[in-house]
Amino acid sequence: MTFTIQKAKELSDEIVKRLEPYCQKIQVAGSIRREKPTVHDIDIVLIAGDMEGIHKELTGLGELRKDGPKIKCLEYKDVSVDLYFATPQTWATLLLIRTGSVENNIRLCARAKTLGMHLAASGDGLFDNEGIRIAGDTEESIFQELGLPNKEPQYR
Repeated sequence: MTFTIQKAKELSDEIVKRLEPYCQKIQVAGSIRREKPTVHDIDIVLIAGDMEGIHKELTGLGELRKDGPKIKCLEYKDVSVDLYFATPQTWATLLLIRTGSVENNIRLCARAKTLGMHLAASGDGLFDNEGIRIAGDTEESIFQELGLPNKEPQYR
């Protein structure tokens, strides 16, 4: 199902408003963050503060289709919602990856590989050829280490 960016923002704002009191940090990602005119689903990245409160709110929003430790999926008002759980260390990389686009993620991973690095889709960061984390505290740090100009979400 496809819907407008306006409808997607409205629904994602409702979800964020309900979950925010239980989160250390929460942000909408995906095609909404990239400001695409049409949207297929809602992606949200968060750092949990109160998992019990989050779980209570999620069960009030809709039936959980997936209830894992790093991702929870549900239907909210006939829209698929994916919630990605980050830590302070994985926040920026996970937000970058979950914002996308797929093409941008492929470009970043390919560039990392060319340079002998690895960009972890899990959100763990950018690693050098010895497995040492060299970037990932900010989205900009990843672009910088890859020798690429930082692209704002709407241009990814």
